[in-house]
Amino acid sequence: MNLAIDIGNTTSKAGVFNNDTLVEQFRLTDNPYDEITIAVKKYHVKNMIYCTVREKIHERLIRDLSDRGLFITLLDQRLPVPLKNLYATPDTLGYDRLAAAAGGWALSPAKNILIIDAGTAITYDFVTAQAEFTGGNISPGIQLRYKALNEYTGKLPLLQPTMEYPESGNNTISAITAGVQTGILFEMEQYILRFTGKYPGLTIYLTGGDAKYFEKPLKNRIFAEPNLVLIGLNNILNYNLNEKTI
Repeated sequence: MNLAIDIGNTTSKAGVFNNDTLVEQFRLTDNPYDEITIAVKKYHVKNMIYCTVREKIHERLIRDLSDRGLFITLLDQRLPVPLKNLYATPDTLGYDRLAAAAGGWALSPAKNILIIDAGTAITYDFVTAQAEFTGGNISPGIQLRYKALNEYTGKLPLLQPTMEYPESGNNTISAITAGVQTGILFEMEQYILRFTGKYPGLTIYLTGGDAKYFEKPLKNRIFAEPNLVLIGLNNILNYNLNEKTI
């Protein structure tokens, strides 16, 4: 069994895999020691991979799991991945982006893939049918946009994301909601339109903690996969274990 851990800016989660099959997925607290050790015991985990946008993962956790005989690896620029990384500055690449790309490739090999990850930031990344990660764009996420309007203006209120939002507002609240969430939807639709125009048959994955706000209006054009980063981490781990490079 493999354990994949994705430590994000605002949320973290883990997934237990039997080969390529996700057996269990769970969210992690800020102090995930008990949650992870319970999963390791329950599923007899032998291998673990993690990626983090923070400086460190819990050092005691890593030490104790290593002492139990787990093979543990960190996704960083030194770890081989099943994609050719064409990013010009790989040391600045958020490895959750690379993991999501590997997840898309694992689910749709030999396809051109656009990955939209709606989290604290919204990322748009492209993988070619030749297994090349070309990079993409980074845009502010929902919460960042709502907070910016509140903090950098004198009177606009701080709003929270909502599942239903209008195309155009007729009061301040609905104008902010439409400006933020419909604005993001239009942004996503434009990326989809441009990339599908260049790459007929393009496969599009939508993932991330805020993907739920856009899944319904985009449903006929995308595949929603909330565990894409975990799938990619597991794919990278298996790739390295099979290649015996780690």
